[in-house]
Amino acid sequence: MADYPGFIAIETGDEDGLPLVIAWSLPDGRIKQTLIQPDDSWINEDTNVMGAYSIEELESLGVSPLDVIRELETDHFSTTLYTSDNGDDEAALARLFDTYGIDPFVELAPAKVLYESISSSEWHRLRSETFNDLGLEPMRPEDEIAVMLSLHQRLTEPD
Repeated sequence: MADYPGFIAIETGDEDGLPLVIAWSLPDGRIKQTLIQPDDSWINEDTNVMGAYSIEELESLGVSPLDVIRELETDHFSTTLYTSDNGDDEAALARLFDTYGIDPFVELAPAKVLYESISSSEWHRLRSETFNDLGLEPMRPEDEIAVMLSLHQRLTEPD
């Protein structure tokens, strides 16, 4: 079975970059994804909705930010994780770690750096095509990861 690089994507809720949903890949190509319970410091009593989710949904179905960090540490301690480089992944991840005063133990890099044979614009074009081909939605973390895994397989297959 192929050994994949680690990919990560985070859905954020507003202009503050609050992390709502996180997904990352494992070396065997499996995807982990979860809603994130908002930390008390992220919300005020007037907040009812964060992004497409209600506070109730996030609190009842989500995992605590600290548990997310622990799980990420178990899977990817001291590694580089690759993003689609389309938004707020780095800021959202920093917010997650900053909540507990923890220094991030992963580094983020744009996934396109994995593929020297194509330009950045070509990578983004192929990414868009892959979303269409697979019928997935951009900005949904688990779909972002599925697309990056599919694209990685396609770009690294021997001819």
